[in-house]
Amino acid sequence: MSVEEPTMNEPFRHDDEEEVHLFVERMAMAFADVGFPRMAARVLFTVMSADDPLTAGEIAERLGVSAAAVSGAVRYLTQFAMLVREPVKGSRRDRYRMPDNPWYEATITKTTLYKNFIDIAAGGVDALHGRSTPAGERVAEMRDFFLFVQEELESLGDRWRARRAATGHGGPAGG
Repeated sequence: MSVEEPTMNEPFRHDDEEEVHLFVERMAMAFADVGFPRMAARVLFTVMSADDPLTAGEIAERLGVSAAAVSGAVRYLTQFAMLVREPVKGSRRDRYRMPDNPWYEATITKTTLYKNFIDIAAGGVDALHGRSTPAGERVAEMRDFFLFVQEELESLGDRWRARRAATGHGGPAGG
């Protein structure tokens, strides 16, 4: 089934909640298959498929799970910049929404993760007397790979921003 994009004057409507539910569950399973926590994936795609930010209670209701399950998932997702938490004015509750460009934020801006791997691996290379031993060679190769990935991610980020700008999908609704 193809989904037509809403026009600027016509809000997007989810005429079939079951299809949206299937999308959420299928994407969550696909992410879980590659090691992403399943409940976090379910929460992520529930928020993604909502037109407006959702409270933890609203997320729990849509998923048919406990507020505690949602609480752990949103904590995980906000840690990786996949969700943004915003306070509800006049309430102790928060609402959760997707950032403007979550895939970029979660992937490309996390180069400090690679720096940490690089620094630890460099220490391992030193401890193993450089590339003069098989173990030192393996750790040096890992370090060099992470250096390469870090450099490529920076370049990839530049190309992604240029592509988004060129296609006109640089705004919050375009992510």
